[in-house]
Amino acid sequence: MIGHVFAQRYQLEEFVGKGGMALVFRATDMRTGHDVAVKILRPEFNNDQEFLDRFQREALAASKMSHHNIVNLLDVGNEDDYHYLVLEYMRGRTLKAVISEKGKLPESIAAQIAIRILSALQHAHSNGIIHRDIKPGNVLVNAEGHIKVADFGIARVAGSNTLSKNDSVIGSAHYFSPEQARGDDVTVASDIYSVGVVMYEMLTGRVPFDGDTPVAIALQHISALPQPLSASEAGISPAMERVVLTALNKDPKNRFHSAADMARAIRAALNHPDTLDTGITVTQTTDMRTNTSTRSNTGAAATAPAKRRRKMRIRQMLVMLLLTLAVVGGLAYGTVRIITNIINATTAPYLIGLTEEDAIRVGKESGLTVEVVRQSDNIVAAGQVILQSREYQYKMKRGDVIVITVSTGPKEQGVPVLTGYTLEQARTEAEKYGFNLLVTQYVESDQPLNTVLEQVPVAGEMLAYGEIVQVTISGSVSIPSFAGLTRSQAVTLANQAGLISFQFVEYPTNDATQYERIADQQPKAGERMMYNEQLTLLVYVPQETPQPANTEAPQAQDGLVS
Repeated sequence: MIGHVFAQRYQLEEFVGKGGMALVFRATDMRTGHDVAVKILRPEFNNDQEFLDRFQREALAASKMSHHNIVNLLDVGNEDDYHYLVLEYMRGRTLKAVISEKGKLPESIAAQIAIRILSALQHAHSNGIIHRDIKPGNVLVNAEGHIKVADFGIARVAGSNTLSKNDSVIGSAHYFSPEQARGDDVTVASDIYSVGVVMYEMLTGRVPFDGDTPVAIALQHISALPQPLSASEAGISPAMERVVLTALNKDPKNRFHSAADMARAIRAALNHPDTLDTGITVTQTTDMRTNTSTRSNTGAAATAPAKRRRKMRIRQMLVMLLLTLAVVGGLAYGTVRIITNIINATTAPYLIGLTEEDAIRVGKESGLTVEVVRQSDNIVAAGQVILQSREYQYKMKRGDVIVITVSTGPKEQGVPVLTGYTLEQARTEAEKYGFNLLVTQYVESDQPLNTVLEQVPVAGEMLAYGEIVQVTISGSVSIPSFAGLTRSQAVTLANQAGLISFQFVEYPTNDATQYERIADQQPKAGERMMYNEQLTLLVYVPQETPQPANTEAPQAQDGLVS
């Protein structure tokens, strides 16, 4: 489907991944030039009402929300038997991939990530949306350290009765709550339980319950107690363990009352790691603030002069401002910590002995920029890595440069076969042996543009390191058909074909449906011409003076209509 355009706006550019019911592509919004994600319901589910309902629920849930920690919905549509959602595009990795790579995360980093997940859920819950499938695979982490919750495909509107019988027990077995495992009604407490599971996995590198089948895992959620975090993992504070175990309580009533409550408890655990009382609730905080405000106002009204009341109000405003700055500063600091310790941290892989292609691939997988230098070597075969600038497991940041030295083989060796390669492929192949490539001429040929037709010296002849291999290149192009295309489409097609010189000749017409469309071309479709020769395209434009109704259509003359 690459190249397909939805709504005359979203052009699919790259396949990103797939889930149980949808395919996801990176696309370009042709109006803005921005990248977007297009999520398409798999065609085999087009007649499956349950999957259609789930897809519709995701669109409904996403439309109710707009939050910096949620992958936001941009558009929704149904076209050519495809049901699709357009979402903001997030460059990065899933939290699951981060945990798989790191094993476990430092407590402060896990806390900062959890706070952002809870911020997203608080927004969703405030809008009546329960996610029901919180797991590391549905949490995205980008290179700037931003955290976004994705995939509201099985979310439901709180209090709705739209679920099918088959939809009552749903979610991912490792992460769903006891009430989900039993098939009971879910509330915001179910999402909080799932965040507790995610925190447990971030802190320990493993899920609290595992088994051979989803049923076995579900039974553990219902009746088994998780192994205490501190039993096997050093460095987890008592306060943070209490937060996680509170979220994992089997009884929804004994968990945190809201996502905001849990976020506050996590912050308290970070500030007071040895304190076990983290049961902060929204109600307690609100009442405390209200009572203080009421007492101060009534007392001031009864006894304090106006000047004193003003001072107290100013003092209260300053306290609130400082608290706000502290929260914002904490979030900013947390983002920096996430970027520095999780997103940007990597180590140098072992590249010596790999081929150049494999070394570049492995380096990129580690988040590094690989630069290549070449050196002749009488022992190591051409194309293999003989040195790297950083030793194995050297601590680096993503985006850092690692330089590899690639053998070009002996100082004098046989010239490789270059004929039949594209110019780019031939240049890469010659460089592997330490040779330079020089294009001597472009000629007409029935071979595709930029194909190597001849080489001097020929393959097998001995040549010293750094010497030149001369090549003759196919310079001719098979002309595509431009008939009916718009002027802009014709320019795009001509460039894709490799043509660099073309002109438009305008031909007036009364047919408004043909305005700015190609009427004829020279050379004709299927003929060949050199890439730098001029292509002429006849394009219809509006007739300035109306012509009689029986005006004949243009006839071909000398290859172009006249």
